[in-house]
Amino acid sequence: MRAYCCETLGRIADFTLREVPEPCPGPDELRVAVEATALGFVDPLVMRGLYQVKPPVPFVPGGEIVGIIEEVGEGVSSFVPGQRIACWQFGGGLAETAVVAADRAVPVPDGLKPIKASALLLDYLTAYYGLFDRGALRPGQSVLVTGASGGVGSAAVQLASASAAEVVGLASSDEKRAMVAALGASLVIDYRDENWREALKAAFPAGVDRVFDPVGGALFEPSFRSLAKRGRHLVVGFASGDGIPSLPANLPLLKSGELVGVDARYLSESDPARVREILAIVLAMGQSGRIDPPIADVFALEDVREAISCVSASDRLGKVVVTP
Repeated sequence: MRAYCCETLGRIADFTLREVPEPCPGPDELRVAVEATALGFVDPLVMRGLYQVKPPVPFVPGGEIVGIIEEVGEGVSSFVPGQRIACWQFGGGLAETAVVAADRAVPVPDGLKPIKASALLLDYLTAYYGLFDRGALRPGQSVLVTGASGGVGSAAVQLASASAAEVVGLASSDEKRAMVAALGASLVIDYRDENWREALKAAFPAGVDRVFDPVGGALFEPSFRSLAKRGRHLVVGFASGDGIPSLPANLPLLKSGELVGVDARYLSESDPARVREILAIVLAMGQSGRIDPPIADVFALEDVREAISCVSASDRLGKVVVTP
C-alpha cells in the first residue's frame, strides 16, 4: 500500500509517498481502508517536530480518519468488517490503509459522506468540548469567538449558533467575515480595527458570557476584559504565534471571571468514552444538516504535498481533506 511517511521529524520535504507493508491490526484494533483524512494546522507542526508531543518514527501524518473496516483485531466485538467508522488519533491517515484503536472509533451515520465526516472530527470535538463541557454554554448566552474563520473557531461558531447562543466572531478580511456570518454569527467584527471592542460593547454593554479563544496573542487580554460578570474565558490555543500571553491577576477578581483551559488531547487520554460521545453528537449534527463543515479543498493522495502546503496558507477558508 501507499503511505506518506518519513523516518525522521524535522523537514516536511523529507516526507515522501512510498510503498510500505500493509499494517495488521493487533488486539482491540481495526484495519480500515482510508476514504478521507482531514488535515489541520497541527499536522505540519508534528511533521516538523515542533509539536509538544513527538510521535514515534517512521511516522505517517493525518489523524482525522474516515474509512471502511477491513479487519478487526482480537477482542473487538463492537465493530464488523464493512462498517464505516471515523476516528481521531495521532497520525496514520495519509495512507491507503490505517490501523486505529477500536476505543477511538465511532460509526459514521448513513448518508454522511466520508469527506464531510472527516472534517467534523478534531476541530468540532475541540469546539464542543470547550463550549459545553468546559464552558457550560447555555441557550441564550453570548460567546465571543476569536479566530472565527479558522478550523476550530468556525466549528465553535457553528456549534454555538446551533445551540441557540448569540455568537460574535472576530475575523480579518471581508471574505473571512462573510464566511463567519454565513456560519451563524450574528455579529462579525474586524479585529484589526483598534476600536473593535467599542463595536462589541455597543451590542453587549454588560459584556459577553463566554470567550472561546484559539488565538491568544494580542487579542487575549482585551477579550478577557470583554467578559460579563461571572464570565468564562476558554483558552483553546495560541494560533497567533505571538508567544504565550499573560493576564493581570486582578482581572479575574474584578470580573468574578474564570480562565479555563480546553485540551482535547488530554480529554482523549483521560476519557476516550467522552470523546466517542462527542464525536457521535457532531457526526449526527452533520448528518442532519444542523452543522456543515466548510471544505477548502480536496486532494488525491498523490497530491499530498500540495495538501500540506494548503493547510499552512493564511487565506485558507475551511478544511483540507485528502482521499486515496
